Amino acid sequence: MRRRHFDALRPLCPVCRTQGLQTPLCIGAVARERGAVILEGALHCTRAECQGEFPIVDGIPILVAGLRAFITDNIVYLTARDDLSAHVEGMLGDGSGPGSAFNTTRQFLSSYAWDHYADLDPQEPVSEVRPGAVIRTLDQGLALLGGVPEGPAIEIGCSVGRTSLELASRHRGLVLGVDLNVAMIRLAARVLAEGEVRYPRRQVGIVYERRTLQARFADSDRVDFWIADALALPFADDTFALAVALNVLDCVPAPYAFLGEIARLLAAGGGAIVATPFDWSPGSTPVEAWIGGHSQRGPNRGASEPFLRSLLDGTHAQAIPGLRLVGDQDLPWHVRLHARSTMLYRNYLAAIRAGKSGA
Repeated sequence: MRRRHFDALRPLCPVCRTQGLQTPLCIGAVARERGAVILEGALHCTRAECQGEFPIVDGIPILVAGLRAFITDNIVYLTARDDLSAHVEGMLGDGSGPGSAFNTTRQFLSSYAWDHYADLDPQEPVSEVRPGAVIRTLDQGLALLGGVPEGPAIEIGCSVGRTSLELASRHRGLVLGVDLNVAMIRLAARVLAEGEVRYPRRQVGIVYERRTLQARFADSDRVDFWIADALALPFADDTFALAVALNVLDCVPAPYAFLGEIARLLAAGGGAIVATPFDWSPGSTPVEAWIGGHSQRGPNRGASEPFLRSLLDGTHAQAIPGLRLVGDQDLPWHVRLHARSTMLYRNYLAAIRAGKSGA
């Protein structure tokens, strides 16, 4: 955790936030530090009645309200080794089998890291399938949005980090990437710390190859990565000038509340870039919370994008206060599953401005 980001963003206690309180955190302990980056330590709640403690692991603070449950669910990933040889890692993958958590994590890392970083790989085969959708979506979103005020930017659902790193060269303020997936955000933090990407690239079945790439980005000293919940971000109102959320809206339990959280965080005149394929799944979002996609009898016949537009342009009875749509379009997004399989999504991209609808 960069001290610079902590001082500027002044994070709040996630537990106190569930009680409607905005209690600032303080740096309570530092076990390891490199320069102005705390690698291991703890943040403490400053409210005597709470006394919450939040660990910093490998430079990543864990700022979630249900900390005990989160650590229990993610202890394997929080303590995972990353120094195994590719040969031994492959043997462990073979032994654990295709349905194991180990191989499921490798599949996620393979797909996401491919899109984020394969354009830097000189060994990447030339094909009609292009990685880098995150960069193209970011650039098109910024173009639709226009300028935003000076101030920090947040990427909600930063995955393995490329968008946050690219954002630093396109936005003058501090950039923070947040996610709940430990394995992916650890990869992002490693890129930031070491200037190198190491990820398992799936060939077929449970056969993977290790890819190691140089990945250094301009202005990366203005980027940091934290673990936080997209529906309960530990920051005061009006903290950010820009929010970016790519492929997150259809992955949270409460999409409407997620949009409200973006509205809460944006400063006056700020903007947001939201992209989603509306790939709804009841495992991530209850059907009743889907923005479209579940009823053929409504005025939009279940289509999601008209419903989302109406929430952002003020025409829906439940329009999101404090947000207004300024531009939108569809963009292609490839997700590589393995060497012979790639899914093509048609992502809906919305550029959103903080302010009253119709302003």
